Amino acid sequence: MRILVVGSGGREHAIVWKLSQSKRVEKIFCAPGNGGIKELAEIVDIKADDIQGLLDFAKNNKIDLTVVGPETALVKGIVDIFTKEGLKIFGPSKELAILEGSKIFAKSAMQKFKVPTAGFKIFDNPLNAKKYLNEKGVPLVIKADGLAAGKGVIIPKTIEEGEKAIDAIMVEKVFGDSGKRIILEDCLEGEEASMLIFTDGKTIAPLESSQDHKRIFDNDKGPNTGGMGAYSPAPVVTKDILGYVMKNVFTPVIDGLKKEGKIYKGVLYAGLMITKNGPMVLEFNVRFGDPETQAILPRLESDLVDIMLACISGTLDKIDVKWDKRPCLSVVCASKGYPDKYEKNKEITGLEQTKKMKDVIIFHAGTKNENGRIVTIGGRVLDVTGLGKDIKSARVNAYKAVEKIRFDGIQYRKDIGARALFHKTSMTCFVK
Repeated sequence: MRILVVGSGGREHAIVWKLSQSKRVEKIFCAPGNGGIKELAEIVDIKADDIQGLLDFAKNNKIDLTVVGPETALVKGIVDIFTKEGLKIFGPSKELAILEGSKIFAKSAMQKFKVPTAGFKIFDNPLNAKKYLNEKGVPLVIKADGLAAGKGVIIPKTIEEGEKAIDAIMVEKVFGDSGKRIILEDCLEGEEASMLIFTDGKTIAPLESSQDHKRIFDNDKGPNTGGMGAYSPAPVVTKDILGYVMKNVFTPVIDGLKKEGKIYKGVLYAGLMITKNGPMVLEFNVRFGDPETQAILPRLESDLVDIMLACISGTLDKIDVKWDKRPCLSVVCASKGYPDKYEKNKEITGLEQTKKMKDVIIFHAGTKNENGRIVTIGGRVLDVTGLGKDIKSARVNAYKAVEKIRFDGIQYRKDIGARALFHKTSMTCFVK
């Protein structure tokens, strides 16, 4: 098979890496790719949201399967366009990608299908939103409706901060049309976790659980990022909680959509808050998470190509998805200045040393190969990933590899997975 992977981050490197292990794969292309992906796939200079360019390439190069990493192309309808041309592509249709493309649509779907989530109100007028903010007080979560590159969720500490956030989104339009409408949502307390499923619209196969670390600094300090690391499994997702989420989140959504004649195919991601009253859904994503994928896919023992084709053809019930019992942990190495303005074109050294290490994989994110030199071009640069017999040994393997990597201005958290070492949970009383 000839496969095209769309995207350029650590998530896409992990997908390419896993697909490359399939005996069914003849060649992989990646558009636009990065410096690490280049070792496994032919890099194609087409942007991830250039749907016509990707379509022309897929047709001209006899691509058998296209796998989409980022959400933008899915929300733009790449699956519908490829499918209409008779091309196999992994992901949901435009009609269902709106589960991520519009937070208002997602919250309304949760309400309709009785999925546990925080209380919320929708506003299209900044004055009314501010009035509600003053009535409710803080903490309150403010969300831009549309895609905002992971930056459209704000939790103000004061009313004044909240009013400024509302103005920034709705008046100054810092996220463009994504801020035409906003959600003001009750702030939940608990521990976050990520759950993903494969689905063909009928059968649901859960991926292993994970937990990411969003803040830039240790102990969850500093501004939010796209994610500074992740580990799998997440101890907070017990067997009981997994059962609860499957019964009360994924099944109602997939079955509810099916009853409406809408068949969801691909990956569905639920960002969860595990509260004292049980799991509550924070958001849905319609693609693999980043950086969660970098900690989950190394644990997948089954052929990813087989799974994806089964999702597309509606035969997922024929696939037995198997997992490595060993935990996996991934640490993001980022550029100086990230998540704000960051430095670029810094040479990375030490990567060759990590290739000799057992149970270590380096997934590239913001890198490029410049005449044989790997240099930084993004905020998140590398996902340094380790497997181990337990979380502790996975952490040791990952951080030993991090210590060998150097580039000017490198920054990373030193506490990825630390809370998992001492985790205790008794949150099972709510399970029915």
